[in-house]
Amino acid sequence: MISKEFQDFFPVWDKLTPHQQEKLANTVRYEYAKKGTIIHNGSLDCVGVLLIHSGQLRAYIISDEGREISLFRLFDRDLCLFSASCMMPSIQFDTIIEAEKDTDFWLIPPNIYKAVMEESAALANYTNDVLSSRFSEVMWLMEQIIWKSFDKRLADFLIQESAIENTPLLKITHEKIANHMGTAREVVTRMLRYFQNEGLVQLSRGTIEILDAHKLAQLGKDQ
Repeated sequence: MISKEFQDFFPVWDKLTPHQQEKLANTVRYEYAKKGTIIHNGSLDCVGVLLIHSGQLRAYIISDEGREISLFRLFDRDLCLFSASCMMPSIQFDTIIEAEKDTDFWLIPPNIYKAVMEESAALANYTNDVLSSRFSEVMWLMEQIIWKSFDKRLADFLIQESAIENTPLLKITHEKIANHMGTAREVVTRMLRYFQNEGLVQLSRGTIEILDAHKLAQLGKDQ
């Protein structure tokens, strides 16, 4: 039987009919993914809709040359629809979903979610809102890449990462940052060394300490 916690986490549960609730209750599964696990691998699979209980997921794409770039991240209570890509055949790019931290989530089979969505205006509207929000994030990212210089993008990334981890001491490699930002590790290393020379950060193996968050945040803002 489905947990009361799922009902609390699922945003439109109370707007579903008893029959629709039963459909979900009989099929949803509680899953766990260890940090680094690929939960959804583009068009190769269609695992279902994920509702995150706790943890952190990263959605990204890979270029033909093998370069990664993060599209968005997902946190507690977020719904991941791109892991059910077979429900959205009009989407032409392959999104990979990876657990950035150990993550617990509920998995709703794609055929069940789609069936309930076709019956429920509330779930259909909520799904459209989630998709719109995700595409807005992707469009914002594209604008950043096109119009914003790399030093500003990197400064903004470090400030966001510090906010997510709630610490100025970031345990992250230059390679990982490059994967998030769709660039080469050498480019990240050069810019971080410049930041260090300017007194904004302190670099050590596997860690970056933010020394002047205010100046870094100012740098990240559009001029």
